[in-house]
Amino acid sequence: MLCVKCKKRTAVVFIQRMEDGQPKQEGYCLTCARALGIKPVDDLMKQFGMRDEDLEAMEERMNSFMEEAGENGMSGMFPFAPMGGEEEDGKDGDSEEEFTPGGSATFPFGFGAKGDKKKEKEKGPGKLKFLDKYCENLTARAAAGKLDEIVGRDQEIYRTIQILARRQKNNPCLIGEAGVGKTAIAEGIAQRIARGQVPACLKGKKLYRLDLTALVAGTQFRGQFEQRVKGLIDEVKRLGNVILFIDEIHSITGAGDSEGAMNAGNILKPALSRGEIQVIGATTFTEYRKFIEKDQALERRFQPVKVGEPSIADAINVLNGIKKYYEAHHGVEVTPQIVSAAVNLSERYITDRFLPDKAIDLLDEACACCNLRHPEISELAETQKELAALEAEELAQEQAENGPNYERLAQLKTEMAQLREKLPELQMKAGGIKVEMQDVAKVVELWTGIPAVKVEQSEFAKLVSLEDELKKRIIGQDEAVEAVARAMKRARADLSGKRRPASFIFVGPTGVGKTELVRQLAQQLFDTPDPLIRIDMSEYMEKHTVSRLIGAPPGYVGHDEAGQLTEQVRRRPYSVVLFDEIEKAHPDVMNILLQILDEGRITDSQGRTVNFENTVICMTSNAGSTEKTGETGFAKTPEQISSNKAMKALGEFLRPEFLGRVDEVIVFKPLGEESLERIAALVLDEYVQPLADKGVAFTYTPAACKALVAEAGSKFGARDLRRTIRKRVEDPLAERFVAGTLSGAVTLDAVEGRLELV
Repeated sequence: MLCVKCKKRTAVVFIQRMEDGQPKQEGYCLTCARALGIKPVDDLMKQFGMRDEDLEAMEERMNSFMEEAGENGMSGMFPFAPMGGEEEDGKDGDSEEEFTPGGSATFPFGFGAKGDKKKEKEKGPGKLKFLDKYCENLTARAAAGKLDEIVGRDQEIYRTIQILARRQKNNPCLIGEAGVGKTAIAEGIAQRIARGQVPACLKGKKLYRLDLTALVAGTQFRGQFEQRVKGLIDEVKRLGNVILFIDEIHSITGAGDSEGAMNAGNILKPALSRGEIQVIGATTFTEYRKFIEKDQALERRFQPVKVGEPSIADAINVLNGIKKYYEAHHGVEVTPQIVSAAVNLSERYITDRFLPDKAIDLLDEACACCNLRHPEISELAETQKELAALEAEELAQEQAENGPNYERLAQLKTEMAQLREKLPELQMKAGGIKVEMQDVAKVVELWTGIPAVKVEQSEFAKLVSLEDELKKRIIGQDEAVEAVARAMKRARADLSGKRRPASFIFVGPTGVGKTELVRQLAQQLFDTPDPLIRIDMSEYMEKHTVSRLIGAPPGYVGHDEAGQLTEQVRRRPYSVVLFDEIEKAHPDVMNILLQILDEGRITDSQGRTVNFENTVICMTSNAGSTEKTGETGFAKTPEQISSNKAMKALGEFLRPEFLGRVDEVIVFKPLGEESLERIAALVLDEYVQPLADKGVAFTYTPAACKALVAEAGSKFGARDLRRTIRKRVEDPLAERFVAGTLSGAVTLDAVEGRLELV
């Protein structure tokens, strides 16, 4: 019933008064009742501290609810419902409440049943209230050519159609990992139905995609959600030719859940079991196991169809089939070589997603990257859009009822002539622009942090010069550098076909360059030391600390938190992982690395597979460097004796199968005086640029390097040397700088073995 004053909004406040000895009822909306000064409305606002804005908002929600409830046939749950017939028939209907003389006002929250019937009649049989409001007609979109072409997946589509053709339990459920193409299969079925390439039992069917979010949205009151689901089911049953597609079907087990209410899954079960409606579901393995399998009554009503990840060849065919849509959207050309590169690079470097989704996303963003590099493409699109708008306005002017505006028409023709003159040049500039390898490489770099130069060209060029570059920074350990370079070339060449990370154990006394070699390896491979993931194994001395690496198991505190190792590698899959001082860790903790070294992957506590194929695993140890030995012999050099001690010490806390999986066990030699002098020069070079930025020219003499080495000694290698340089060079420079006396040129020299800054 509409308000008798404004004739627009639903009446919710009713006045009962006597007129000529007969009861007269009038209904007002909240706004009009407030304007007329009806007391109950004022009392309501005072009681709840409502403002006029709150009243308007409440009225909007009430109007929406009443309109929906009336269309759903819920009028019987409100008193005064028959009053709606007044406007239609001009006479009062029977009321469930007795009217009291004296003009009292009530809030029955009701409306007329007869008026609702009239509204339903006016809607007509062609309007589908629930399907049009909460679903999307995929068959109609397919017939209109608005769905992308589906390439491949013939076997899965055939299996789904076969289940749909069954007499009972004809509800397929597509199960597969995110991004493998489950939704695309449903769209492929819609396209086949639109083309008539289906069995006779499916011809004339319509496939609708259900929007669960829209179905739940706005259900504020008890019974609204159930009413919507029931109305949707009744509408599908009435039509008899509708198949519902529910993406993320596990959501129905919780949709609409509240205390004392039924969820969508429980409402659907009876209709599904009787075969009154047909549903195609789609979900992932994890969510199917977690939500659907637990509810066996719901599970037995669906027939699972497993959708696996396509092979690289199939993914290339998919991208070749759909690349035309991306070419048209971005205004660029995609060659078969770029398609192949997108698939192969996504498979190589993006390990936490699935084909073809990750390859499609990579190609899409590469096309966008190419488009942004060529502003002439956007300029051409803008010109074409502007020309089309002017042509439409010209046509409207020519077809105007009162005749065209000749002045505006002449202006339009001039502007169009200018644009048409400019168009060929733009088309020539923007035509034939192709997506290049650098676009794909740039996107891979943004996603994974792998430098684009390594993706675009090859890291082989870097590996060729790796040995020479490392020798410039790692002094006195040429054999170790050569062994690392050989192992890196062997791992990256991948001649065996078994993709596993390069792995090393660096053994030797403290201060000889083990950790520095790892840092420089990260610098050379990735052009920055940032991809160095450092795990200090002294923190893993207890057996239970293994959970810190891969995450706590289910049922333990911290299960929802990620492992320190696995999460960092997931975020940075192309990195150097350093396990520092492995002899301090519990042996059981080290065993967790066996699978990483052999297969290049590990499963964390969340069940996710973390890929280590693109990492470099480095482990350092001081094992055997502090032990005394009585080994003697004319044939053994000090290096051989040191190597034997190191291997013997490693064997005491690492199992043979662990050592057998490591590419190289590299023993570092103690540093001699000559090597320490070269290291001193490298450390002093680090002060040159910071001092130059402060206007100070810093130099040093070879005698100063010798004096520093002599003072530091060689017992603890380069660590003592760096400590001595801080004490004898950096501290005096810092004092002069703070005092304001550091300026001009400063030279570090040694006079008779004594260090001086002059």
